[in-house]
Amino acid sequence: MKKKLYKSSLLLLLVVMGVYLSACKKSDSAYYDYTNTVQTFKGTAMDYLKSKPNTFDSLLVVLDRFPFVKDSLTNQKVTLFAPVNENFAASIKYLNQTRKAAGKAPVYLKTADPAQLLYMLCKYIIRGNRTTDAYISSVDGIALNTIGINYPMHIKAVKSNASGYVGGGATTLEYSDMYGSTIKLAWITTKTNAVNIKADNATINILSPVHNFGFDEFTARLDQ
Repeated sequence: MKKKLYKSSLLLLLVVMGVYLSACKKSDSAYYDYTNTVQTFKGTAMDYLKSKPNTFDSLLVVLDRFPFVKDSLTNQKVTLFAPVNENFAASIKYLNQTRKAAGKAPVYLKTADPAQLLYMLCKYIIRGNRTTDAYISSVDGIALNTIGINYPMHIKAVKSNASGYVGGGATTLEYSDMYGSTIKLAWITTKTNAVNIKADNATINILSPVHNFGFDEFTARLDQ
C-alpha cells in the first residue's frame, strides 16, 4: 500500500514539475526576448474606430464635428492614442455635476465649445506612424508633437515583469501631458491597455478606461 502511494505521489510530482518547467521555459530564461505582437487591421484608423462602436462611440461623435481630424485619421501617417467611451463618460459626468451645482445647463459632446473640444482632441493624435519600437530604447521616453496644435506630448515605453523576469513581459506605454514642465510631478499621465494595432495609415494604442478625457482640463475648458 505504501509502495503504491509512493509511486502515485512521485508521478504527481513529476507531472507538476513538467508543467512548471514548460511554463517557465520562455519567460524565466535570461535569453528570452518578449515580442509584443503587432495586430494588423485592414483599413484606416477611422475604419478601425468605426468597426468597434461599443468602444469608441464617444470618440466618433467628437470626430464627426471635425472633418480635418477625420481626414488625418484616414489619409495621414499618425499615431493615435485612442480614448474609449469610459474616458469621456467620466469627464462629462464631473463637468455636469459641477455645472448643476452652479445652476447651469448640462453640456455634452455634441454641444461643447468646438475650439476647446478640438484642442483636447488633438492631444491624442501624434504626427507620424510609430510603434512601441520607436520609444523602447529611450529610458526617459520622448516628446512628440500632435497634429493641429503642435502640442508636445510625452511617450514612454514600459516593459512589465513576467514570472520573476524583470522586463520580460508585455510592453505598455505611458502617455503624458507635460503642461510645459520638465517636472514629472506636474504631468498628467495615462497608460495604454493595448498597443501596436497597425492600420493602413496609423498605429493605434488604446488607453486605459480609468483615464479622464482632456487630461484633467475637460471641466475647466468647457464650464464656460
